[in-house]
Amino acid sequence: MKVIETGLPGCIVIEPQVFGDDRGFFFESFNLDKLADHGLQPAFVQGNVSSSTQGVLRGLHYQWPKPQGKYVSVVEGEVWDVAVDIRRGSPHFGQWTAVHLSAENKRHFWIPEGFAHGFVTLSERAVFTYLCTATYDRDADAGIRWNDPGLAIDWPVSSPVLSEKDGRAPFLDEVSGERLPVYLP
Repeated sequence: MKVIETGLPGCIVIEPQVFGDDRGFFFESFNLDKLADHGLQPAFVQGNVSSSTQGVLRGLHYQWPKPQGKYVSVVEGEVWDVAVDIRRGSPHFGQWTAVHLSAENKRHFWIPEGFAHGFVTLSERAVFTYLCTATYDRDADAGIRWNDPGLAIDWPVSSPVLSEKDGRAPFLDEVSGERLPVYLP
C-alpha cells in the first residue's frame, strides 16, 4: 500500500498494491493493520454504495454532531472527489483538496471527521463506495453549497445535476458555528 498526502492535512490517498494477470486482478481494498502503520485506525460502522450518472454532483455533505470519517473509492467509472475542512478553529478552515478516483486507478480516499465531502461523476456512470465511522443520523445531516464562492472549488463541471437538497444548501459563512465541527489539535 502506498499512502499519498494531499494538500489538506488529514486527507490522504491510499493506492493499494494490485496483483494482476491474464485472469484479472486482486487487491486489498482495506487493511486496518497497514493503515495503522500510517497512523490511521478508523472504526467503520456503516458501508454505503451509490450509483450516479455523468454530471451528477453529490455534496458537500457532513454530519454534526456525530461526525463521519469516510473511506471512499470507485468500483465502476470515475469521479472527482472533494474534501473541505470545515472545523471551527482549524488553521485550514475553508480549504479543500480534490482527488481523481476511478475503477482503473483503484485509489481510496480517506476523509477524516470534521470535513465536508462531495464528488462529481466524470464517466457515463460511476459506482461509489463509502465506509463510514458513524452511522447516518438524519438530525445531524448537513451540507455546504457545492459552488460556495468563499471556497472557490475548481469543479470540472459548470452545470452539474444536483438533488434539491444540495442545490439549496447554505454557503459556509451562512452556517452557524454550533452546526460546524470543532478543530481539536
